[in-house]
Amino acid sequence: MPEDSEDSQESISGGHLVAKALKAEGVDVVYTLCGGHIIDIYDGCVDEGIQVVDVRHEQVAAHAADGHARLTGRPGCAVVTAGPGTTDAVTGVANAFRAESPMLLIGGQGALKQHRMGSLQDLPHVDMMAPITKFAATVPDTARAADMVSMAFRECFHGAPGPSFLEIPRDVLDAKVPLAAARIPRAGAYRASTRNAGDPDAVERLADLLVHAERPAVLLGSQVWTCRATDAATGFVRALDVPAYMNGAGRGTLPPGDPHHFQLSRRHAFAKADLIIIVGTPFDFRMGYGRRLSADATVVQIDLDYRTVGKNRDIDLGIVGDAGRVLSAVTEAASGRLNGGAARRKEWRDELRAVERAALDKRLPQLRSDAAPIHPYRLVSEINDFLTEDSVYIGDGGDIVTFSGQVVQPKSPGHWMDPGPLGTLGVGIPFAMAAKLARPDKEVVTLFGDGAFTLTGWDFETLVRFDLPFIGVIGNNSSMNQIRYGQKAKYGAARERVGNTLGDVPFDRFARMLGGHGEEVRDPAGIAPALRRARESGKPSLINVWIDPDAYAPGTMNQTMYK
Repeated sequence: MPEDSEDSQESISGGHLVAKALKAEGVDVVYTLCGGHIIDIYDGCVDEGIQVVDVRHEQVAAHAADGHARLTGRPGCAVVTAGPGTTDAVTGVANAFRAESPMLLIGGQGALKQHRMGSLQDLPHVDMMAPITKFAATVPDTARAADMVSMAFRECFHGAPGPSFLEIPRDVLDAKVPLAAARIPRAGAYRASTRNAGDPDAVERLADLLVHAERPAVLLGSQVWTCRATDAATGFVRALDVPAYMNGAGRGTLPPGDPHHFQLSRRHAFAKADLIIIVGTPFDFRMGYGRRLSADATVVQIDLDYRTVGKNRDIDLGIVGDAGRVLSAVTEAASGRLNGGAARRKEWRDELRAVERAALDKRLPQLRSDAAPIHPYRLVSEINDFLTEDSVYIGDGGDIVTFSGQVVQPKSPGHWMDPGPLGTLGVGIPFAMAAKLARPDKEVVTLFGDGAFTLTGWDFETLVRFDLPFIGVIGNNSSMNQIRYGQKAKYGAARERVGNTLGDVPFDRFARMLGGHGEEVRDPAGIAPALRRARESGKPSLINVWIDPDAYAPGTMNQTMYK
């Protein structure tokens, strides 16, 4: 046989090409549930030093990849088999799509030579994934495997980040091709920076608006963390003396106690401000579709995606760009120009601080309540006091997480995680898994509703198996209370518990059964000691806290999520 024949050349399989492309992107862990369609990727990951974390449900794998991306700034990756493996992961991909989280889902597929023959687990995955991803495609040839992985990653970071999907037929993945025939993108050499500083004229106009505003306010949304713009945002609010509110992953941008950090006076501020700057968050249901902003205020929106700017509400100025670059540019443009009008900012901050104090004073009896069953405000207040600067806080639930959103203040940037605008229950366990794998130096504290925990709770065993300690707290009222309240208001007390009442589950025993740490708390005085013992246990833990089933968060009672 000739020396230059195909058999004499070094060859590589599709799975190994995928692993090389993942390594080039900086992926150091893949989340997966095994299937015969995808095992060659595992073999490649072993050779490339990529950790394979196997979970018990594909939804968990997808959520964990999403969480990994949020924490690291690098794309997360989940690998699942064809058919039900891929459909099980749809919820996790959809959640990442609405949350603007860059992750890649790789799904198996039947062999190309069996196309439309009814092969095992054959489904039109790409068609299903296209509406909830930035890129969805089939890898048609083994030599293209690494190239298409890099293509998918490139699309993850175009505009606002988001997920991509690739399906790889089994014969494409398993086949080998000459190494010289395959394109393997080199790390750092196949996609450009997407950090846009915005239109310079618009930046100058915003600087001018800030110079002359007397009552400005800024909302720092999730893209502030996505863009790693903490320093720029902090410099902006301090240099220009702008009261700041934070939502989503933007929470923690300013530490609690900072003179420009506000939380409880947002409604008042948005009703009275003369200039409102919305950074990296859409006018969706969380913002009342923009209707909660004063009609008299000048409204400015800064976002990575031009499609978000001005959506649902007219604006006075829109800037498309990276939050950090834009805010830094505005700070520089306005530097040294603050005039007498800006001198009144202290009066404005004092006004907002007074509103905050009044709101806190009104809530204080519930925050310190000794009632049993335990008031949810007391539980989330104890959690807030327990957090350190190294605690990543994760909220997974409906009513109980609505309570926590008004009280819990992460002490560092990037230390708040919630599902995002899709409102997906079940992210807590996979986010905790991703947090401990991505940042093993951090403490992870997760608050669950009892309904939310049960959706993905079996993967508590995965946390035990991989020795990933975290502090889990379940606010247990044996109900889906956010829905129950709406049913009672609409249909009356006789029908308030249809389809929303759960069993009294001793989740502390569940944790112990699986090899973790578990405790039950019925007395509010026992919350803090139980949290400390969970921290000291060094194990995955669940503290089952029995809370008052007839206490509802203000947001639940106002049904703000539907307005």
